[in-house]
Amino acid sequence: MAYPGNVYSSKCSARDALALISGKWVMLILPALAQRPMRNGELLRRIDGISQKVLTQTLRQLERNGLLERLDLSERNQAHVEYRLSAVACSLVETLTALDRWAEYHFPELDAARERYDADRKRSAD
Repeated sequence: MAYPGNVYSSKCSARDALALISGKWVMLILPALAQRPMRNGELLRRIDGISQKVLTQTLRQLERNGLLERLDLSERNQAHVEYRLSAVACSLVETLTALDRWAEYHFPELDAARERYDADRKRSAD
């Protein structure tokens, strides 16, 4: 299968896609929404550490790029908006979830390597 893009080319907009999906919050929001559609407040509670402002900005960015669908389910003066994954986002979630699991499994090794590196640099500076 031939691929239409080349991420190594500075002119290829596939780089924009990589920049979008590699964001810390995107890598948490999309797998969370793979479980089920959620409201803004549900996402805010689920993703510890994200601010309301950043969540809103990220949801808008994902919607603009076709990864999320915003569903207005308002009834009788009550605002009710949910977000769900688009079909193209569903094709991405398995990969992002695998990255989440990889990070959860390997973070002790990364933490230890960082501590060794910092200790070595400190000894070299002394």
